[in-house]
Amino acid sequence: MILEKKKTFNAFAARQGLRSTRQRDVILDVFLATREHLSVEELYLKVKASHPGIGQATVYRTLKLFVEAGLAREMMLPDGQTRYEHQLVGEHHDHLICTGCNAIIEFEDETIEQLQREIAGRHGFSLTAHKMQLFGLCPACQVATA
Repeated sequence: MILEKKKTFNAFAARQGLRSTRQRDVILDVFLATREHLSVEELYLKVKASHPGIGQATVYRTLKLFVEAGLAREMMLPDGQTRYEHQLVGEHHDHLICTGCNAIIEFEDETIEQLQREIAGRHGFSLTAHKMQLFGLCPACQVATA
């Protein structure tokens, strides 16, 4: 899967007339090596740990390219923080987001997916994409606020 994502990005870069750079390759490797939902700062710190010569602006610009290429998806959290996760066309999951600690839990549920298709169909809507984010308190935050 990682090799496929690298090929997807390289093809995107070529279509955009962007030359291949070692810095982008490093950032992509670090990004794809994590299953976390990362902020730009968190990704930068991970990259910096092994490649201190790569700057935060480079990480930010490269992450934006990943979004344009369809390899990353932006998520705005309730605290205003933007996080990024990797994806590829055809991959899909939804999120439970804790408004207390910003924990993110990914889930898939075919019943929900089917219901969304049925609702779209009832309205004559041709569904091309969607995202579901459910907000609330995780078990730990529920205990902390009790």
